[in-house]
Amino acid sequence: MMKLYWSPRSRSISAIWLLEETGLPYERVLTDITTGAQKAPEYLAINPMGKVPGLKDGDAALGEAAAICAYIADRYPETGLAPAVTDPLRAKYLQWLFFSPSCIEPALIQLFTKLEVPSSTAAWGSADQTFDVLDAALHKGPWILGEKFSAADIMLGSGLNFAVRMFKMVPPRPSFDAYIDRCAARPAFQRAEKIAAG
Repeated sequence: MMKLYWSPRSRSISAIWLLEETGLPYERVLTDITTGAQKAPEYLAINPMGKVPGLKDGDAALGEAAAICAYIADRYPETGLAPAVTDPLRAKYLQWLFFSPSCIEPALIQLFTKLEVPSSTAAWGSADQTFDVLDAALHKGPWILGEKFSAADIMLGSGLNFAVRMFKMVPPRPSFDAYIDRCAARPAFQRAEKIAAG
């Protein structure tokens, strides 16, 4: 059985949401980051960055929420959370799956710290560009790949919910509000929110 190492009120919510969407059995292993449990050698063997979430699935172990989402969606294709490798949608799926950690999170750090980074050297371009690009993509909806909900929506939905609703770091836009509402209406999202709240 898969074991998800998690902590309340953390980025673990993406992995919890994904696992709840799959309907697969899994065990949640509370990893109390307030006591430094994520720095224990046995946990560092799963995620050497000492962050949550982490996942063990038999002999496989990995960290990083987007990587966990990608791994589970591919390892368990019956869940329908990822286009097949031969599907042309796979390219956009991968792009959007990693957009949250590659662009949204750095853009939020830029906004929070008011850090001036030239868009020509910032991997995410700029905060404005990040959210403008996402806004344009979400107008095609209802999901990032059109009619098909995927693990990419879990990463994007978690990132936008965090940025727009929880911490109000990004002003709401009609496409963001509608997308977050669609995500929040999913029973798996609601279960994940209750779990992640501790």
